[in-house]
Amino acid sequence: MVKSSRPLPVVLAGARGHGRRHLENIGRLEAAGLLRLAGICELAPLTAEELAGFGAPAQSADFGGLLDSTGAGLAVICTPIQTHTDLALAAARRGVHLLLEKPPAPSYAEFQRMADGVRAAGTACQIGFQSLGSHALPAIRELIDSGSIGTVRGIGGAGAWVRDEGYYRRAPWAGRRRLGDLDVVDGVLTNPLAHAVATAFALDGSSLADDVSSIETELFRAHDIEADDTSCVRAVTGRGTRVTVAATLCAEEQAEPYLVVHGDRGRITFWYKQDRVLVQRAGSGPAESVHGRTDLLENLVEHLAGRAELLAPPQETGAFMRVVEAIRTAPEPAPLPAGSWRSAAGESGSRRIVRGIGGLVAASADTLSLFSELGAPWALPSEVSTS
Repeated sequence: MVKSSRPLPVVLAGARGHGRRHLENIGRLEAAGLLRLAGICELAPLTAEELAGFGAPAQSADFGGLLDSTGAGLAVICTPIQTHTDLALAAARRGVHLLLEKPPAPSYAEFQRMADGVRAAGTACQIGFQSLGSHALPAIRELIDSGSIGTVRGIGGAGAWVRDEGYYRRAPWAGRRRLGDLDVVDGVLTNPLAHAVATAFALDGSSLADDVSSIETELFRAHDIEADDTSCVRAVTGRGTRVTVAATLCAEEQAEPYLVVHGDRGRITFWYKQDRVLVQRAGSGPAESVHGRTDLLENLVEHLAGRAELLAPPQETGAFMRVVEAIRTAPEPAPLPAGSWRSAAGESGSRRIVRGIGGLVAASADTLSLFSELGAPWALPSEVSTS
C-alpha cells in the first residue's frame, strides 16, 4: 500500500450484517492512511459500541444527502440486492466512485442500467467478488494457457453450505425472488455462492456477457422460501467450455466451496475462499500451493491513484449476470418432496438437510452434470437459453 497524504473520504451504506466486514476493512485502510470514514448510511444509526475505534462519522438514512454533506469521494454499498442500482447511480451522479457488493443487480436490465450510468458519469465501479482478487486466478490461467493439464473440457463448481431458518428471517428480502414489483433473486447461486459462478467464468477467460452461449438451470428449495436453496446451472461459453456449478444451503455439514478445471491430461482444484490450488497431472505427483489476495477496496483506491487496473469492474461480471437473468426468468424453484430432506437444529432455528446432497454437489463438479443427469429423483430439468 502507498500511503496517501489526503485520505479519501468514504461513505458506507449498510454497516450491519455482512456490512460489518466492510466497516472493519475501511478501518484497516483508514489506519493505513488511505481512507477516512466520513459517513454511514443505515436506517438506524450505529451505536457508540458498534462504532468503537471509528470516531464520530456522520450518520443518516439519506444516502444522497450523506454523500453531499460529507464530500465523499468513494462509497461502499452493501445494502439489499434490489437497492443496488439506484444507490450506485445516486453515487455516480455525484462523481462518487464505488465498491458495489455482489450481486450487482437482481436482473440483467438493472445491471445494464447501473453499468451504463456509471460509465456515463465517468466514475470507477468495483463489484465485490472478492475471489476475483485472488492471485491464484492468474496462476491457474497461466497453467491452463501453457497446456499444463491439456485441453480444457470443462469447469465444475461445488458449494455445500449450511443455513437455518434464522438466515431467511434476517431481512424481509432474504430468500425472496421478488418483493412486490421489485426483483430480488436471492437464490443460492445468485447470492451466497455467487462467487463460485463468477470465478468459474473468470478461470475460463469468459467473464463478459457476450461470452455466454447458453444456460441450463435446475432450481429447487427445501426451506419454506420463495427462492432456491439447492440448485445447479450449466453454461456453455464461446470457447466451447462447459461451466457447471452446483450448490446448496442444505448440506449435512459446511464445506469449503471449490472449482475444478478438467483437462484431458490433468485437473486443477481451486478452493477460492482459501486461495488454495491443487494441480494433478498425468506423470507427476500432486502439487499444492496457497496464494495471496488483493483486497478489492484497496485495489479501487490504488486504481483511483493511477497505480492499478480494477480487478472486478462491472463488465467483468457480465457472464455472471447472464446466469442471474436465467435464474430470474426460469420457472419458480420446485419444492423438494418431504421425503428428500430432514430437519435438524440450527444456531438460529431449525434447518433442512437434503439427503445425499453433498455427494450430488461433488459429483456435479466432477462430471459437469446436472442433478437430473445424476439421477436425483426430485430433479426435473428446465432450460433457459441466452443465445
